Amino acid sequence: MTYKWNFASVLENSDALIAGAVGTFRIFLICLVLGLSLGLLVGLARYSRRKIFYFPASVFVEFFRNTPVLVQILWFYFAMPMLLPFEISPLMAAALGISLNSAAFSSEIYRGGIQSIEPGQWESAYALGMSSAQAMRRIILPQALRRMLPALTNRGIEIFKMSTLASAVAYVELLQQGKLIASLNYNPIEAYTVIALVFFAVLYPLVQLTYLLERKLRQSD
Repeated sequence: MTYKWNFASVLENSDALIAGAVGTFRIFLICLVLGLSLGLLVGLARYSRRKIFYFPASVFVEFFRNTPVLVQILWFYFAMPMLLPFEISPLMAAALGISLNSAAFSSEIYRGGIQSIEPGQWESAYALGMSSAQAMRRIILPQALRRMLPALTNRGIEIFKMSTLASAVAYVELLQQGKLIASLNYNPIEAYTVIALVFFAVLYPLVQLTYLLERKLRQSD
């Protein structure tokens, strides 16, 4: 049997798709900023030789790296209100789950980038009279960030794709709106195809930018 594609019913609900796209970009920006910023702090703590910093950071990383993001989102949405005296919105639950998971993974990118810097850089900074914090801020971290840029860009792409998990708690984003359109018009093939194409149109240029960054970094090295 030949299937007859009909995208008209999807395009008729373009307002729902636009609302979903706004929700997707909102949660993406929140999780990108929180995930990468917190990841830097956790990565520095993981690099530290002081147990007071290293141990809690390691527990954080191992927990959030080894539990599913979807479970984390559902826990924040359904379980946290039972333990704490306040309600949590779908956006907050999804942002917490995705941001904390991304922080755990990005922290290892930061830690690996810092460890890749030659020990001589530290020695030179100390010879100039810098403290460890000054050496990290002025010498080590700028060089490490340059090496980490492609990996962090890939992390951002993963965060954008993980935004679809917010649909599990009925947050209004692209996949949630696609489900709504499919249920109203009985057109899951067309609805989910359009969602996939929207994600591809957004992410493909970012992926190509990542490749360009990697090539330029290799040439400069």
